[in-house]
Amino acid sequence: MLPLPEPRDFPPRIATGAFILNSGLSKLKADEATQQGLHGMACTAYPFLEKLEPARFTRLLAWSEIAVGSSLLIPFVPTRLAGLALTGFSGGLIGLYLRVPGMREDGSLRPSQNGVPLAKDTWMFGIGLGFLAAGTRRAVTASFRCHRHRRCRH
Repeated sequence: MLPLPEPRDFPPRIATGAFILNSGLSKLKADEATQQGLHGMACTAYPFLEKLEPARFTRLLAWSEIAVGSSLLIPFVPTRLAGLALTGFSGGLIGLYLRVPGMREDGSLRPSQNGVPLAKDTWMFGIGLGFLAAGTRRAVTASFRCHRHRRCRH
């Protein structure tokens, strides 16, 4: 039986999951101009994506967002697994923020006015890292138990 997430995990899972799921569902209905814009920005940061057609890229991006958002919203998905998905996804978006010209102020990591929407992905990355660390305290505590006494916590 899979453990349910800790109560403290629900607020960030719901907030980020709903945000990402909504974004993915919106991209499924993207028009051609939106598809071209998304694909162009992604290709600037990740040139290997030029091999994909804009419509296909947008569909893949949309379904990726739907999968990540759903993994956060479904309580039966372990928090660490959902955190792995969120960290990987938001890490790719941070790469976009760092590589696309005009997203940051010159010589700085601070976002420009155009970069503010992408800079929010650092929050999702931090939440994902926090989810990856979920449960590690219990594992560390268990390793400090006395080897002679099972209940001893010396």
